[in-house]
Amino acid sequence: MRIALFTETFLPRVDGITNTLCHVLPRFAERRIETLLFAPAGAPASFAQTPIVGLRGVPLPQYPEFKIIPPWARFRAALRTFKPDLIHVLNPVTLGAGAIFWAKRASVPVVASYHTDVPGFMRRWGYCTAAELMRRYMRWVHNHADLNLAPSRFTLRTLQQEGYRNLALWGRGVDVQRFNPQKRSEHWRRRLSADQPEKPLLLFVGRLSYEKRVDWVRSALEALPDVRFAVVGDGPARPHLERVFAGTLTVFTGALRGDDLAAAYASADVFVFPSPNETLGNVVLEAMASGLPVVAPNSGGLLDHAQEGVNALLFPPEDRSAFVMQVQRIVKNSGLRAQLSRAALLHAQQCTWERSVEALLQAYERVLRTQARFAPLALQ
Repeated sequence: MRIALFTETFLPRVDGITNTLCHVLPRFAERRIETLLFAPAGAPASFAQTPIVGLRGVPLPQYPEFKIIPPWARFRAALRTFKPDLIHVLNPVTLGAGAIFWAKRASVPVVASYHTDVPGFMRRWGYCTAAELMRRYMRWVHNHADLNLAPSRFTLRTLQQEGYRNLALWGRGVDVQRFNPQKRSEHWRRRLSADQPEKPLLLFVGRLSYEKRVDWVRSALEALPDVRFAVVGDGPARPHLERVFAGTLTVFTGALRGDDLAAAYASADVFVFPSPNETLGNVVLEAMASGLPVVAPNSGGLLDHAQEGVNALLFPPEDRSAFVMQVQRIVKNSGLRAQLSRAALLHAQQCTWERSVEALLQAYERVLRTQARFAPLALQ
């Protein structure tokens, strides 16, 4: 099987889409599936035996590290040479749209996966009219794909209600060999807690963008002066957040990877995740695999994993005071923390990347079987 993949974000930028590809591509290589990845310029030349074609883009004003690659970018010659059996576009907006329409003209089956609630984020930035236009545009683009994959049941239901067609569920996994409670480290505990390892330690991991609402944690710290907070990640909101948390015992580590990231998770007590517009929330699964109970909004795709009173404490997504109350509740009740921690670990251990990749390959096979009755056109 020869698969061409298109993404509008990849290394060195780290986000949920990058995380997914960094787990999927090595497992494709293990199965001897030939792959070619089209990604923004600046990505490595290859990853996990997958050659990468870098394409130039224009920086997005609000997030200059994110490049908008036009649909007419020069990918067609490499695609014709590769002769894919199937094209997979991840979160198509501009480049992905160009790939979908090329695939339709060439009668190459195309799968699109939905990863980011771009219209939801735009609404939170105050661009309501633009958000509605983006919602309609994304639906129009996705509905030209032969199959659309949603990352969670919540997102699947939402897309169904919005008129997306040809939908199926494709859940994600977590690397339980890397992320597990055994990675707890006294060194990282001291570093993350401002050298006060005996104090309760809250943790946030993720891109530091405004829509993640990390600033909500400041209210929890004011209510719990003995609590320490660690922020792992980087992004455009970091200078703002450093000002918000000035005067508190909050540690900013920047982006962490590999064993350092695993140790940071395992060395904390509670994972706090105020972001309300997540289609999945990979970091929630990583935290659970590390044995951390979660405080998160009662919304979005993370509800496939975070269950109130089972492995997490949830709050109404727009209620900051309820968020603070749930943080207070879990910090003050060590028995509850231990109970939720055990359940979180058990849940995460069932969510492997091997299972996720197998489900993705089965989706590819279904699309290929469906399209087999059509004679392909010459690639142009």
